[in-house]
Amino acid sequence: MKIAKLSLCAVLLASVGMSGVLQAAQVEVTWKEPKSYRDVKPSNESRVHFRERTFKELDEFFIELAENLPEDQKLLITVTDLDLAGQVWPASFVGMGQSATDVRIIKEIDIPRMSFSYVLSGSDNTVLKSEDVKIKDMMFMNTVNRRLSTDNLVYEKNMIEDWFNDTFAQSIVSHD
Repeated sequence: MKIAKLSLCAVLLASVGMSGVLQAAQVEVTWKEPKSYRDVKPSNESRVHFRERTFKELDEFFIELAENLPEDQKLLITVTDLDLAGQVWPASFVGMGQSATDVRIIKEIDIPRMSFSYVLSGSDNTVLKSEDVKIKDMMFMNTVNRRLSTDNLVYEKNMIEDWFNDTFAQSIVSHD
């Protein structure tokens, strides 16, 4: 089990020369039994390195989303499955020659999915919200992309952000 404890009560600098302190909820992400996940397969690097890099990037994304939750709250997330958009194939299977590098082919049928549970608690450890969640984005290739196309996890982040905004709409605070 890989556990990433990530606390975000950090100083963030606002753009255009203004600076300020923004407080956010604490976030703890646990990646439970990641070797059993449906698809966290690399196309051109070691499985361990790819998995660690992917989890770190998603950990940071959950922290970014939690910036909109009240600072006295804590969000605990336990991920039980991850299926990245697309499938990894040997280069020779997709007509790219005998290259040693595999490739991730993204098709509409290979949708991103994620299963996890979460607990959102208040400053006194009272559970405010909790749920077992299974999210998927069947229209991931047909929605407006909110991120740079160079983002490796663009489809997964869009899916997670949609879930987060729908789930915590009542809890989100304005930092303006």
